[in-house]
Amino acid sequence: MPLDPTKHADWEIAEAAEKNMKTAAQLADGLGIEKDELLPYGHYMAKVDYARLLSRLKDRPDGKFIEVTSLNPTPLGEGKSTTTLGILQGLGKRGKRVTAAIRQPSGGPTFNIKGSAAGGGLSQCIPLTEFSLGLTGDINAIMNAHNLAMVALTSRMQHEFNYDDAKLAERNLRRLDIDPNNVEMGWIIDFCAQALRNIIIGIGGKMDGFMMSSRFAIAVSSEVMAILAIFSDLADFRKRIGEIIVAYDKKGDPVTTEDLEVAGAMTAWMKDAINPNMLQSIEGQPCFVHAGPFANIAVGQSSIVADKIALKLADYHVTESGFGADIGFEKFWNVKCRYSGNVPNVSVITVTIRALKHHGVKAGAPAVAPGRPIPKEYFEENLPWLEDGMSNLVHHINTVKKAGINPVVCINSFHTDTRAEVDLARRMCEEAGARVAVSEHWLKGGEGALELADVILDACNEKVDFRFLYDLDTPLRKRVERIAKEVYGADGVSYTPQAKAKAERFESDPKFRDYATMMVKTHLSLTHDPTLKGVPKGWTLPIRDFLTYGGARFICPLAGDITLMPGTGSDPAYRRIDVDTTTGRVKGLF
Repeated sequence: MPLDPTKHADWEIAEAAEKNMKTAAQLADGLGIEKDELLPYGHYMAKVDYARLLSRLKDRPDGKFIEVTSLNPTPLGEGKSTTTLGILQGLGKRGKRVTAAIRQPSGGPTFNIKGSAAGGGLSQCIPLTEFSLGLTGDINAIMNAHNLAMVALTSRMQHEFNYDDAKLAERNLRRLDIDPNNVEMGWIIDFCAQALRNIIIGIGGKMDGFMMSSRFAIAVSSEVMAILAIFSDLADFRKRIGEIIVAYDKKGDPVTTEDLEVAGAMTAWMKDAINPNMLQSIEGQPCFVHAGPFANIAVGQSSIVADKIALKLADYHVTESGFGADIGFEKFWNVKCRYSGNVPNVSVITVTIRALKHHGVKAGAPAVAPGRPIPKEYFEENLPWLEDGMSNLVHHINTVKKAGINPVVCINSFHTDTRAEVDLARRMCEEAGARVAVSEHWLKGGEGALELADVILDACNEKVDFRFLYDLDTPLRKRVERIAKEVYGADGVSYTPQAKAKAERFESDPKFRDYATMMVKTHLSLTHDPTLKGVPKGWTLPIRDFLTYGGARFICPLAGDITLMPGTGSDPAYRRIDVDTTTGRVKGLF
């Protein structure tokens, strides 16, 4: 029976497609990856030795670079990962040598509401189970490396509390005098575990640790993950790991992983994880998976090294940025491109008609709660909602144009879209200066993405006038203001007294001058308030605090009430995931 996404679940489609997978060796041969550059993980997955490959291909010119983003995400779904896989398949159908890079899914959304980010329908990354459930262990390595730093911190605090300086010296330790009220890091776990947001540790006697408040964040928000996304080589990775700020001493000076003598061991945990993973689409095109999601609270990009090897191996390479253009693309633009030196030829903004309607709040579009049934009105033609909601998309088109990158809008087609709705969206996109394509990759795979592939190929031939939003010598608060006004549409920025004091300290210290500005805010709105849809006017972005990532060299302004540990909903995906005890196959993943 032909696979039909309207009748078959994603895991059923993946299971059927996996019977015809190429082996990792076949994928490598097709790309020209040599045997000693391939690090197999079973028959169908492998890591690629990025350092060896880049050394061999250093003089080969890069292929064309295609970035994928979206409008502000909605509970209705836009299909950004699905579109990334659809472009990969569509360009493959056009006979192009093409690769893609997507991010490794977090266990949090995989077992919660969002799903595993493998794509969907007939545009998926496979093998699905391995992709969704730990892959080759990169996130586990990140958790172990990160939590080892916390073990080093808390045990050191215990010993300094229990022993005087003479006893510490006997153990070849010097007093770091860590301030328990000024700890930068917490623990991490790869689930949405809101019960662990605020905890007390060290309860018991003096041998049970130092009692203090602590916290958990989701694993992919770790600075170790951020470093995995932006490092250039092993020496750079090791240096950055050693510069992670774990806490501050009682004088206010940073205490790093190097001070705790744990940076080398953390790097040892990551020695294999730094190599990108190679999987494939269900049509057999190679797809690299490396680094993690969550652009609202992290960098949210596939790794620089994954892009770099793919650009050497392919004529066209597609990479995905997290969430909407206000967050994922902005970080791709001003952070990842700055660190990598790679400039995209095209940025594809993924939308659906029903997601555009969701932003039509001024025209009366009802709210949609995550995990709840979609109101039936979203399946009926409604041009006023759509026209109003198009303002959000046009705003993002203009953001991409500010970077000097060619925007292409992908209308990710659903069978409920009407001709009038598609025509209206197409006309308004073209009036905003973007190329447009309607794509049916979810339903038809690569065959459904041919129009999109052709539009992207045409856009790749156009000159790019790339420019950053700010220079690195721009003061921190000027950067934040520029992002808030130019990308989010705010009237200005406000700061709590604590945030203002930190900003003044950062601006007065030359060592922070080249730190990237990594905004932390909700992905569900252009503003800090997830309930405000469309393009809100007359608002101010409130910055309540800053995080400092000394190894990644990020300063992270916290806007609104964003948390680093999401919560699990009342109807999580884990309720429907199980194992067939006869075949051993996992079912229920999406």
